[in-house]
Amino acid sequence: MSVDTAAQVTDEQASTGVRELAQAAKIASRALRSATTAAKNEALYALADALVADADRILAANVVDVERESAAGMNAGLVDRLRLTDERIAGIADALRELAALPDPVGEVVRGQTLPNGLTVRQVRVPMGVVGMIYEARPNVTVDAAGLALKSGNAVLLRGGSAAASSNETIVAVLGEALERVGLPRELIQSVDAYGRPGARALMRARGLVDVLIPRGGAGLIQTVVAESQVPVIETGVGNCHIYVDATAEVDQAIQILLNAKTQRVGVCNAVETLLVHADAAETFLPAALAALAQAGVRLHTDETSATHAPSSADVVPATDEDWATEYLSMDIAVRVVPDLDAALEHIRTWSSGHTEAILSNDVAAVRRFTSELDSAALLVNASTRFTDGGQLGLGAEIGISTQKLHARGPMGLAELTTTTWIVQGEGHVRP
Repeated sequence: MSVDTAAQVTDEQASTGVRELAQAAKIASRALRSATTAAKNEALYALADALVADADRILAANVVDVERESAAGMNAGLVDRLRLTDERIAGIADALRELAALPDPVGEVVRGQTLPNGLTVRQVRVPMGVVGMIYEARPNVTVDAAGLALKSGNAVLLRGGSAAASSNETIVAVLGEALERVGLPRELIQSVDAYGRPGARALMRARGLVDVLIPRGGAGLIQTVVAESQVPVIETGVGNCHIYVDATAEVDQAIQILLNAKTQRVGVCNAVETLLVHADAAETFLPAALAALAQAGVRLHTDETSATHAPSSADVVPATDEDWATEYLSMDIAVRVVPDLDAALEHIRTWSSGHTEAILSNDVAAVRRFTSELDSAALLVNASTRFTDGGQLGLGAEIGISTQKLHARGPMGLAELTTTTWIVQGEGHVRP
């Protein structure tokens, strides 16, 4: 079935079709469960080479998506996430090659011992089985998810959304062809996009066939999956990320970190959305920082105090509670002057989505309090929030950033796509 027919699919058709795909994925996953690391790495290299070789084919499909969504009014940050280029495809392929170089988590002994009764006990990492992904407007996630699933021994079922439908359809086809060339079933990487929104609902209800479901996108998508899924969900979170500039921060360094965190790529979950500045740093830091942000084209949503430090050329609007709660994913930032570290911590506790917070400070005590008293998935010290990323933290490509506390938290790489099996070996042991 083509993605072009998705709008006409009924819930019953989607349920039947998605369950068939999931059953095929479950069978295909058995080919990976006992596959050697060398065989999985060979497949990753084949996928990477195929992406580069078929870049023109992928880019032609991507142009269709970008032009359609741009005409429909998608904001610039999301269009940027959707757009592929030769350079981005090369980067995505390189990420697969980097995955091949990483240690294989499957078979790792998490813990083990020989008990006093002679039983040998080991807890060993094993694949999940079938991983489902529901995400929006990000064709790179199609490849990241496929690569991570493959290396960790899983099959993957993808729902990439209508915005990237043509791109994802082509990418999945290219990857499937590459799998077959190395002797693996193409059913290891499948898409349910052809079944549209009913397909997404069917994926959420494929309990027993899909072992875990990971949503990645805006707050609405994530909460829908969490609320409606019958499949176990690893909740990834929206990124209402904060930078707190302490009184002891180095001004020039802090400005460079701030610009990187806000403007390097605005449509991503680890871009900073709120800037908090200690009152004692406001006079020296804010005039230069706000001028730099304004020059970069950032709209400033300010409280009354920070507004007085903005240049006349800046696009300034009064901040409201809605701003403190917003993940902009655009060239916007909320700015507030706080009297002290306590106020900064309270603001973050109140408004943060639990993704990433950064402190810029040379005060050891302030850094210690910031990193011990806040409860987010990632806490950074004198570094950009953009480092909350699997690749940047040495995990290779990530399948998402979890803001929940069960099973996985923070960037989810290979190990987070495994579960464990207890292997207990005896010599005729019976329980007394």
